[in-house]
Amino acid sequence: MSKITHIEIDDRNLPPPTPEIDQERKVAMFDLLEDNSFVMPARDGRDVPEGPYKLNLSIKERRLVFDLKLEDDNPAGEFHLSLGPFRQVVKDYFQICESYFDAVKSLPPSQIETIDMARRGIHNEGARILQERLEGKADVDIDTARRLFTLICVLHFGG
Repeated sequence: MSKITHIEIDDRNLPPPTPEIDQERKVAMFDLLEDNSFVMPARDGRDVPEGPYKLNLSIKERRLVFDLKLEDDNPAGEFHLSLGPFRQVVKDYFQICESYFDAVKSLPPSQIETIDMARRGIHNEGARILQERLEGKADVDIDTARRLFTLICVLHFGG
């Protein structure tokens, strides 16, 4: 099965992430590389090179850019997604993450669990939107979409 074996995030033009966001990013990248499914279907009657892929994720001109290369660094494909459909869910995700990080410091486990359930729900919504936006460009399972959504959040707001 095709998958991502290497990932780079181009965050040169972003402010440094907070320690919490940096940790989320590291965990998402580790988990993504450990287990993911990323298949690029044939498009416009052209065959698409089969992975594994190296992914460079960036934002250029207010668009999310997936730049994919094969293991030998030959281009495999590139596609751009509008950030518009992600704006609200990314904003909601950052707000709930902030609440979660604050809650962990002072609230009882039952309240932390409630906030965490809301956080996971928003995260799942972001993953679902990503799967929809990737339709026809790449097929990803829900776990891969969740991890990519975390990385999109880091890029979108920069921390």
